[in-house]
Amino acid sequence: MANQYGNNLKLSIYGGSHDPRIGMRLSGFPKGFTLDNDALMKFMVRRAPNGGAFSTPRKEPDVPEFLSGMEKNTTTGAEIHAIIQNTNAHSKDYSFVYDTPRPGHADYVALCKYGPTVDLRGGGHFSGRLTAPLCIAGGMALQYLATKGIRIGAHIEAIHGIHDKRFDETAVDANTLQQLASSPFPVLDHEAGAAMQAEITNARADKDSVGGVIECAVIGLPIGLGEHMFAGVEGRLSSILFSIPAVKGVEFGAGFDVANLYGSESNDPYVYRNEKVETATNRCGGILGGMTNGMPLILRAAFKPTPSIAKEQQTVSLHQKTNTVLSIPGRHDPTVVVRAVPVVEAAVALAILDLLLDK
Repeated sequence: MANQYGNNLKLSIYGGSHDPRIGMRLSGFPKGFTLDNDALMKFMVRRAPNGGAFSTPRKEPDVPEFLSGMEKNTTTGAEIHAIIQNTNAHSKDYSFVYDTPRPGHADYVALCKYGPTVDLRGGGHFSGRLTAPLCIAGGMALQYLATKGIRIGAHIEAIHGIHDKRFDETAVDANTLQQLASSPFPVLDHEAGAAMQAEITNARADKDSVGGVIECAVIGLPIGLGEHMFAGVEGRLSSILFSIPAVKGVEFGAGFDVANLYGSESNDPYVYRNEKVETATNRCGGILGGMTNGMPLILRAAFKPTPSIAKEQQTVSLHQKTNTVLSIPGRHDPTVVVRAVPVVEAAVALAILDLLLDK
């Protein structure tokens, strides 16, 4: 199974949801960077399953263990190898998937491609559990980028059609991003957040799930990261964002809404502000010609509802070759969106660092 990201950074992630451990290997990370382990752990906790109202009952501490590439918390320039122990897997909950594949999951496709021995326990290699080692690498990248004045943060922009306010496209500030990072339910409008939480609760009570949208901002970027055509910023960010399980769409700036505008509305006028050239609006999302233009980089990622639900769904019995129904047992999130906020930040940080290392 090919599984690597990056041009300058080289990130690979391995393991399955119910293996004894999962891990990541990262090469190309700058040498001599001292990691704040406490800050990394706080970042990991934001993603970790905690048994709360909006999370799976599965509880995992998700403590990173560095096996190589670090000495006294400082990167040595060698490949960084880190693992996370899986401590609370219930593999017996997944014996049925080899006969009755779950709608919305990779079960059937994986069985066709890799055969009956493929690991599908908890989703196996295809599980959102694999975003935990992604967050180790991304958490390191976030800390490194901060030393260069680059800040990244995200919030829940929508849950099942209930929308938060969006970032100020021309003036996102570091204080706002920091406040979101410290919030257990990161939104800009707390009334909208309360309505979102009620929607998640109702879906769980109805044995169902909901999806949503995460908006992410990057500030402090230099002008000119990226290239045109195949090496553009949008493409390099999208490729890692689409590696997050459940992401079904990515847009930058005004995104698909630009299709409804005139050119005079879509174009961002140039202005002199604070003795430098900026744009009065930011419908391009901080990217022109595949390159950063110095404005905040704004993107949004759409997440589908958690496919594992207790509500009955139609599937098939592969052994009996008949139609049947399935109610999925086990422990599952009523939405992946809340825990995916730091995952989006991690993915974006890795892409931005990879772009920065082009220079």
